[in-house]
Amino acid sequence: MESNSRNMLSDFFLIKFIRNTFKELSPWNNIKLLHSNLKNDIIAGIMVAIIALPLGLAFGEISQLGPEAGIWSAVVGGIIGGLFGGSMVGVSGPTAPMASQIAVIMSSFVIGTTNQPDLVAAFSIIFLSGLILVGISILKISRFIHYIPYSVVAGFMCGIGVIIILSQFNPFVGLEAEKNIQDILKNIKGTITNINVEALYVSIPSLIIMFLWKTIKSKIQFLSVIPSPLAALIVGSSIAYFLNLNIPYIGDKMGVNNSSNVFTFYFPDLSRISEFIKPAIALAGLAVLDSLLSCKVADNLTGTRHSSDREAFGQGMANMAAGLVGGISTATATTQTVGNVTFGAKTPLSTMVKGLSLLGVLCGLGYLVAAIPNACLAAILFKIGLEILDYRVLPVLKKLPINDLLIFIIVFCITIYADLMIAVFIGVVFALFVSIKEMRLVLSTSCKHKIIPFLESDFILQEKDKMKLSKRCISVLQPHGPLFFGSTESLISVYAVAPKHNMLIIDMNYITMIDLSGIYILEDLIKKSETENIKVFVSNANAGVKKVLEKIGFIENIGQDNYQESEKIVSSIILDK
Repeated sequence: MESNSRNMLSDFFLIKFIRNTFKELSPWNNIKLLHSNLKNDIIAGIMVAIIALPLGLAFGEISQLGPEAGIWSAVVGGIIGGLFGGSMVGVSGPTAPMASQIAVIMSSFVIGTTNQPDLVAAFSIIFLSGLILVGISILKISRFIHYIPYSVVAGFMCGIGVIIILSQFNPFVGLEAEKNIQDILKNIKGTITNINVEALYVSIPSLIIMFLWKTIKSKIQFLSVIPSPLAALIVGSSIAYFLNLNIPYIGDKMGVNNSSNVFTFYFPDLSRISEFIKPAIALAGLAVLDSLLSCKVADNLTGTRHSSDREAFGQGMANMAAGLVGGISTATATTQTVGNVTFGAKTPLSTMVKGLSLLGVLCGLGYLVAAIPNACLAAILFKIGLEILDYRVLPVLKKLPINDLLIFIIVFCITIYADLMIAVFIGVVFALFVSIKEMRLVLSTSCKHKIIPFLESDFILQEKDKMKLSKRCISVLQPHGPLFFGSTESLISVYAVAPKHNMLIIDMNYITMIDLSGIYILEDLIKKSETENIKVFVSNANAGVKKVLEKIGFIENIGQDNYQESEKIVSSIILDK
C-alpha cells in the first residue's frame, strides 16, 4: 500500500513536470504574439536581414565551413529560433564566438591528408550540440548563466575580439586564411612578404567605410537607413568588379551558383558519437553563454525579462536544424538584437522575417553573394572584432580588484591560445575558489538583500518630516553581505518585485565587499531606473567598498550628485518636496 502511494506520488510529480515543461517550452508562447506589431516587425526583420547577410557570410568564412553555412545558420536561427526562443526581440543566427569555436573544432576534423573539412563530422557535432541544449533547457539549468563573473565575460569577449582581428589578417591582404592563431603568428613574416596588393584596393576602402560610416550618414540623409556592413559590402564588391581584380572571392569556395544545389541535407553520423560528444558539449555550453548574455542586453533595452530555459530550447531546436541543412551553430546575436530593437521590433515575427528574407537570398541571389571579395568581408570582421572588445573594462583594467584582474587575464589568454569553453570553465572555477568565504555567507540566512519603504529605513528623520514624506513613493534597496557575482542575481530578483516608486535609495551600509560584477550590476540598475524617470541616490558605503567604487569609476559614472551621505539625501528629499 505504501509502495503504491510512493509510485502514485512520483507519477504525479513526473506528469506535473512534463506538463509544466511543455507549457514553458511550447511555441504557442511566441505564436500568439506574432500579430501584435506586424508593420514594425516586418520592417525590422528586413532591415536586420540586410545587416545579417554580410555577417553571415563572414562568420561562415571564419568557421571554415564556407559562406553558405553562415547564411543557413541565419535562416534557421531566424525562423526556428524565433518560433521557440525565450526573448521576444532576440535575433538568432551565426555569431563570432560560435564561428570561432567551430574553426577550432574543425582543425581536428579533416578528411585524410586533403586538409579539407569533414563536413559530416562538423554538422553531426552541431546537431548533437542542439540535442544537448534541449536537455539543458528541460533540466532548467540555463539560469546559472547569471552567476558567471563579469571578469570572465570580459576576458572571454576580449579574447574573441583578438581572435577575429588576427584571423582576418591574411584575407585582408588577399591570402588564404590560416587554420589557427598559432599558425597566423608563426607565418606572419611570410604573410607580409606575399601581400596581394590588389586586395588592398578593396579591404582598405571597406575598412574606412566601416569606421567613418556614422559620420557619412550624419551628412548625407538618404544613407541613414543603410547599415555600415552593407555599405562596405557594396563599395568593396563594386571596386573589385569594375577593376576586374584578381583576388579571392566568396564564390571560389561556395561550390554552387544556383538554387538547385543549395539544399543539401546532412544526416548526423551517430556511429562516431564518442568522437563528437566532447566538442558538441563545448558548442552547447558556448551557445548558452553567448545567447543568454545577448538576451540580458535585450532585457536592458526593452525593460523585459527573457526566459532562459525557453531560449536554450529555441537554440537547441535551431542548432539541430542547422546541423541537418548545413549551417554553422546558432546563438542569439547581440549586434543584430540591438538593431532589431532599434528598428521597432517587439515580437519574434521580426527574426522570423529575417530568416525568410535570407532564405530568398539563398534560393535566388546566390550569384550576387558569390561576387563578394574575401578582402571585403575581412574588413567588416576586423571592425567587428574591435567592437567586441569590452570597452567597459579595458579603460580601468589596471584598477580592477586583484581577483578580477587575475580572472580576466586567465580567461583572455586561454581563449586566444587554447579553447573558449575551457577558458570560461577555468575562469569560473578560479572565481569560485577565491570567493569561498563570500559563497558561504550568501548561502547562509544572514545575508539577504531587502527592499523597504523609506520610512522604515535607518535614515534619521524628524517627526515633522515623517509626516511630509508619508505619501512619497520612496523605496530603499539594502544589499546585505558581499555583493559579488554569486549574489547579484538575488539582488535583481529582490528589486524586480519592489512596489512602485519614483525615488530609489541604494543603502550600501550593509555591503561587506564588492567585486566587478557587483559594481556593474548596480550601475546597470541605476541607469535602467533613470530611464524610467526614477531618481536614484547611493549612500553609506564603508571606506573599503568606497575605495573600490572610486577606483573603478562607479561614482563618476553614476554622477557625483547621485552619491551622497545619508544626511544630504534626506535634506534633498525634503527640499524636493
